[in-house]
Amino acid sequence: MNRKQAFFPWLLLASLLLLLAACQSEPETSEVDVQATVDTAVSLTVTAQAPIAAAVEVAQATAEPTLPPVPTQPIETPTVAPTAPPPPTSTPPPTSSPIPTETVEPTETAVPTEIPPTAAPVNTQPPPPPTTPAEPVLSGNLLVNGSFEGGWYNMNGAPEFQLPNGWAMEFDSGPTGFGGEEWDIWFPPETRVLPYFQLPESERSLFIRHGDYTIKAFKGNGPISLRLLQDVALQPGTYVFTAYIFPDLVASYQGGKQFAGDPNAGEVRFIAPGGGTGWLTFARFGVWGTFQHTFTVDTAQTVRIGVGMRGRYALASNGFFIDDWSLQRVEN
Repeated sequence: MNRKQAFFPWLLLASLLLLLAACQSEPETSEVDVQATVDTAVSLTVTAQAPIAAAVEVAQATAEPTLPPVPTQPIETPTVAPTAPPPPTSTPPPTSSPIPTETVEPTETAVPTEIPPTAAPVNTQPPPPPTTPAEPVLSGNLLVNGSFEGGWYNMNGAPEFQLPNGWAMEFDSGPTGFGGEEWDIWFPPETRVLPYFQLPESERSLFIRHGDYTIKAFKGNGPISLRLLQDVALQPGTYVFTAYIFPDLVASYQGGKQFAGDPNAGEVRFIAPGGGTGWLTFARFGVWGTFQHTFTVDTAQTVRIGVGMRGRYALASNGFFIDDWSLQRVEN
């Protein structure tokens, strides 16, 4: 029921009351009329209230209950003891689903990195081939009869000291210093200038490097130490002295040649301006060894150059074959 419908019966009742008051103030009106008027008003009220009551019942069934009228007399309000606050209620769910938002995780602060230096540009061109030092230009052989093809002679007239022309020989005597046995003394060597036809055919290509001749210095069962020397007039410059020597150092002939096992059994040294060299060993016995020495002279002079050879032990044969020596000036 709306407010207008609820107010209407009260308005009708108030009107009837006013009408009754008016009738009482007029003495001429009879009691019958008053009663009739009241009955009419009551009838109208009942008639009016009938549909209103029906409407009220329908409205009460569908609408919320209305508050009762406030009483005209004051009502004492009882003192109510304070009560504990009601327990908190759970928060009602939201009427609409919240829009999901993407959670942004905090990122770590980037650590500054060191920027490497800019690399040098890559050279795409292939590197130039390695250069090898140019071979020195050498003069001709400055030795007299360096390949021993120019004849020979007997030193001091002794046939056991055959020497190539242009060469001299020195040799040691006395204790070797390498042992205390009776044979640990230097023996005079024997030297031969041998043409190829005096060699067995199987040994010609082995003992001759150049031409038709070779020199052999040797001694059986005794140590030897000798020097083959030549005096040469030289101009200032740099020179290369080359010597080829075959160490035929035989410890035993039983079952064929058995070469010495000690590498110090045979040694070589250069004699040249500036002191030459110390004693040098062979890489192997029974093959040609190549030895080379470079030296310089500052003024024009005649110098003695040569090669020393020694076999320090009393082997079955201390032998050295010698061929194809040279002394050349460096031209560039």
